[in-house]
Amino acid sequence: MNVIATRVVTENGGKYVRQLCKHWSHKLQTEVDGDLGTVTFPNAVATMAADGQGIDIAISGQDRDDVERLTDVVARHIDRFAFREAPLAYDWQWREG
Repeated sequence: MNVIATRVVTENGGKYVRQLCKHWSHKLQTEVDGDLGTVTFPNAVATMAADGQGIDIAISGQDRDDVERLTDVVARHIDRFAFREAPLAYDWQWREG
């Protein structure tokens, strides 16, 4: 399993997680529980956990290229919802899955 993760600094993380999951719920399987969200893409899963200082995001999947491609997709969508403070800083790092 390939996993890439980042911590995005924002005071509005929970709001963005909920908006993102709602946005994608029309096309993808999503789950939201408060400030926690999961989006299941065809080839990967993005998990997000927000608190008062930011969002922890992890994307995991079998194909490393698919996982890496989704970093841009997720970041662009969050930045769209965070337009007042975008672009946010994303420092994606590969980790053991």
